[in-house]
Amino acid sequence: QNDGCRTLSLSAHVGFDSLPDQLVRKSIKHGFCFNVLCIGETGIGKSALMSSLFNTNFEDAPSTHFLSSVQLRAQTCELQESNVLLKLTIVKTVGFGDQMNKADSYQPIVDYIDAQFEAYLKEELKVIRSLFSYHDTRIHVCLYFISPTGRCLKTIDLLTMRSLDSKVNIIPVIGKADSISKAELEEFKKKIMSELISNGIQIYQFPTDDETVSEINTIINGHLPFAVVGSMEKVKIGNKMVRARQYPWGIVKVENESHCDTVKLRRMLCTNMEDLREKTCAYYELYRRCRLEKLGCRDIGPENKPISLQEVIEAKRLKFFLEMERKEEEIKQRFVQRVNEKAAMLEEAEQQASMPVLTKSEHLALIHQEEELKLGEKKKLLEDEIAQFMEMKAITELIQSKVSVSTPVVSLK
Repeated sequence: QNDGCRTLSLSAHVGFDSLPDQLVRKSIKHGFCFNVLCIGETGIGKSALMSSLFNTNFEDAPSTHFLSSVQLRAQTCELQESNVLLKLTIVKTVGFGDQMNKADSYQPIVDYIDAQFEAYLKEELKVIRSLFSYHDTRIHVCLYFISPTGRCLKTIDLLTMRSLDSKVNIIPVIGKADSISKAELEEFKKKIMSELISNGIQIYQFPTDDETVSEINTIINGHLPFAVVGSMEKVKIGNKMVRARQYPWGIVKVENESHCDTVKLRRMLCTNMEDLREKTCAYYELYRRCRLEKLGCRDIGPENKPISLQEVIEAKRLKFFLEMERKEEEIKQRFVQRVNEKAAMLEEAEQQASMPVLTKSEHLALIHQEEELKLGEKKKLLEDEIAQFMEMKAITELIQSKVSVSTPVVSLK
């Protein structure tokens, strides 16, 4: 009633109750995609776990401990079970935690997740879109491998999960959980969950609002983080060949829930795969909103009135053209100014070129004349000095003669 719709009853069968079946057939024909991000130290068992989860052997190149920065390696393959086709993409970190300075080890992972969001946004904003056939590479779930130390989470683990919890669904797992005892494992799980809560890190919680899976999901949420063991080696136990890890003290069965949580993790991923995809869409919507706001797109105008995206684009387009016109006018004025300066320089050069040019002999004669004038002036000064000297000499001789006449000469016998 609030939406202006009435609820009516049908008098006979129409046939639109087949819509769910149509969606199922369409989805099966198109197939599904699922992308998993595995984060963990080198040698923690990421490849072995993924092979164990999907019961196939993913060929992967060996990793090294001597990388200068963290790298991400993606591998895509198609799996088919019954008539359902799944395009699975596994992204693994290489060199995570191997550097001396681990402060920015999580940054390449954040950049990779944002790059997948950005690629989907670019495809979504195209004029001619093909989202139906587009290979969606957005990360649907992140399996974060924790080293089985039995103590507490490392600083790099807290920093990485804190930077990713708003971008991806994080499921923490304890890798190689068969290396610690049962009692230590339970205590370690409690410590991990306590530290995650105290540091405000949000991990993925399996949904409990669906009645069909609410009970099992509630129980599984109490088992987080999962203690996993991965192996593709088969060991003969009795008359059966099972995946297991064989030790001198016994055998750890990968498919045995009393030995590890690998089967629980597989069951939960398959049961809640669509919910993980929906949560990823929610993370993408948050990223999309932030990116569009940075571009200046708004749903509400300056006067708190709703505006359409077309109006925003037109306003940005008008602002862009006005700015381009202003810059074009500045460039024109600068060009005219430089042309005028160049013309003035050319005119001055022409004037200097039109002046008579003295020959070399005339130039030397002019210099010789100037030198003669300078020598004449020096000669005149020297003659004046000689005349003054002769005058002073005559006066001196006259004074000496007068003195000798006035003085009597005494003769001595």
